[in-house]
Amino acid sequence: MMFFFGPKTFHLRKKPSISGGRVHIPSVVTAQNSLADHRPATRSPDLQALGATAARLTARFKALDLFERLAAICNEVHGVIVFTTSFGLEDQVIAHAILAQNLAVEIVTLDTGRLFPETHQLWAETEQRYGRRICAVVPEHGAVEAFVAQHSIDGFRSSVEARRACCGVRKVEPLGRAIAGAAAWITGVRAEQSMDRAAMPYAEVDPLHHLLKVNPLLDWTRSRVVDLVRAHRIPSNPLHDRGFLSIGCAPCTRAVKPGESERAGRWWWEQEEKKECGLHSHPAWPGASLAIATDPAHKD
Repeated sequence: MMFFFGPKTFHLRKKPSISGGRVHIPSVVTAQNSLADHRPATRSPDLQALGATAARLTARFKALDLFERLAAICNEVHGVIVFTTSFGLEDQVIAHAILAQNLAVEIVTLDTGRLFPETHQLWAETEQRYGRRICAVVPEHGAVEAFVAQHSIDGFRSSVEARRACCGVRKVEPLGRAIAGAAAWITGVRAEQSMDRAAMPYAEVDPLHHLLKVNPLLDWTRSRVVDLVRAHRIPSNPLHDRGFLSIGCAPCTRAVKPGESERAGRWWWEQEEKKECGLHSHPAWPGASLAIATDPAHKD
């Protein structure tokens, strides 16, 4: 069985089922059904070459708009490019720029099992708007069962270590499967979001996943993202209008208060400097140092 997820056609291991006269085709990637299984075999990446690509993209990005930046990534990278979306404002504008240009980028989401209903609804609206399926990568069920058995269903609030373990099971491990075999990974990170993210480059070599990691919205302000959403009528999560500026799993996200930073509502019971789930916490490969953006973030 073959199914079209975007620029590539995948052979799915699980056979389609028939119920009520309708054919149901599985589009969920599990630990036994990895996206890497459907990607062409490639040689081990040349980290020096990836570092050079990162430097070229960084040098060009300042003069390019978002649409041009994403097109430049596709022109520079030879191999599979993956964009992971959580359906936040940043991810929605990136998805729009990818889909509006029909770029050869796989769009994948990590369905943690604890997302807001509004996030799932936006997922469906996005697929309907652009006529393209967004592939889900889910946690390994045995690991989730073991975590809940040890910590309880909401045990991640007991300590930073427990919360990071939950993020590891529900997000970090699935991410590894989502980008396995890819040459580049596109994210919606912005420098304005936190101090840690302000130190991130436009593009760098990810030494853990052995690929190029690119942050095309790094120098964008939130207001600039909102303006693009409005100008193009891009579908967005209604929770944003209720004060949820950064949206993750439902039990770990609250609306922010006036004067708080936009990520203050994430894991609000923890210290500010610890508010990352682990997806963007890995150090860059030293050879990518030339790719680090040293100019101040763009301000509208």
